[in-house]
Amino acid sequence: MFSVGDKIVYPMYGAGVIQEIEEKEIDGKSCLYYAMLMPIGNLKITISVMKAESLGVRFISSSEEVLDTIKNVGPIEMSTNWNERYKDNSARIKTGELKKVVEVFKTLILRERQRSLSSVEKKMLSNTKQIIVSEIILSQGIEKSEAEKLLYDTTLTKATA
Repeated sequence: MFSVGDKIVYPMYGAGVIQEIEEKEIDGKSCLYYAMLMPIGNLKITISVMKAESLGVRFISSSEEVLDTIKNVGPIEMSTNWNERYKDNSARIKTGELKKVVEVFKTLILRERQRSLSSVEKKMLSNTKQIIVSEIILSQGIEKSEAEKLLYDTTLTKATA
């Protein structure tokens, strides 16, 4: 169980800080929820305490692990079939694993350089960026603009090296 103040990652949404543990009554049952505040957009998300583990909620990675992952994980081979590529990328993102999210991000960045992305892939690229940037913000203790610069500098340096 997580505690107030813990920095966690909620797959598909990104990293945030647990502000409180709320008790809500739904359909006559009392349930506990983590109230998580996201650093991007000040979005508040509630997550069922009972379902957190099965949803893949995890503690954020250490600052070193985040940077190492961004530096060392490269793009992956993807299907040329758009539908298969979308399903594979979605499955990777849903794991909540930083490595897999970075793989998708870098693969889409590379694909965008080679040809334009579909609107759905552009949205997926934006989503993966937000997930990674939110974890950088909380692990490094920096602002969003600095986190984005760090992500792109590291990604583009590695991609062109």
